[in-house]
Amino acid sequence: MTQATGRPGGGRSGFVALGVGYLLLILACLWTLAASGDLSGGRNPLANLQKTVGEFASPSFLDLWFGNPRLEYRSDDGSLLRVEDRRAVEADFLGELGRASWTTFRIATLGSLLGALLALPLAVLTARNLGAPRAAAWLAKAALDAARSIHTLVFGLVLVGIVGLGPTAGILAIALHSSGTYGKLFAESIESLDMAAIDAVRSVGASPLQVFFNAVWPSVLPQFVSSHLYVWEFNIRDSTILGIVGAGGLGMLISEACALFQWGRLSTILIVVVLLVASFDALSRRIRKALL
Repeated sequence: MTQATGRPGGGRSGFVALGVGYLLLILACLWTLAASGDLSGGRNPLANLQKTVGEFASPSFLDLWFGNPRLEYRSDDGSLLRVEDRRAVEADFLGELGRASWTTFRIATLGSLLGALLALPLAVLTARNLGAPRAAAWLAKAALDAARSIHTLVFGLVLVGIVGLGPTAGILAIALHSSGTYGKLFAESIESLDMAAIDAVRSVGASPLQVFFNAVWPSVLPQFVSSHLYVWEFNIRDSTILGIVGAGGLGMLISEACALFQWGRLSTILIVVVLLVASFDALSRRIRKALL
């Protein structure tokens, strides 16, 4: 067996060279950060870590059962300022958390669908085996690359300024960013098709639309559904932080908890995020398995 030659990175020696280059890049990153003093862990990192972990280990939802029903707040001189029922306060927070979770799910769901619809015609144009005009294919690929390169939060910041605060900005931000991912996955699915069926439909004089709906669409639909479920699941995670820029949902609660150092409440929010993503992942696995 001979090694592949005549191309950069070919064979075992090329892999070793890439590995060495990657190691040098890692060392350069570490050295420059250390030289500028940006690798510092701050003051008392171990004590801060221990305190934070302790607060995370006691999520706030436990107050629903074990909270003090008569928590007193006093001033420095001992004067009673107010009395708070921690159980009632936590019940109100959990209600708000439920509404925020539903908003996040709606943002991810509608944004994913809109992103898939935006990406589909662009994917058809960029798929090399369908023979779209070169200029149209180049413009479609450029649009998909740009959408995939710009982070959802950046889209969110811009769209909040255009359409205002609320879920609409989040839906559009999710759609614009994920359309780039959808377009890439859809185009790769189309390019993996057996061209014999497509050429057979073309040979009878079918139009490009007839070729797509009769030869391409039935073959790629299961892969499209699988890709949609994967990106939808990712968008549920992504949409949890959009509230930080005013797009609604769980991100607003996360931002408030971090700003006030309420690690117990943040722990409760993160547990909800994990359960939401895990539940959707289990459902999407069952659907993908049924498509096989």
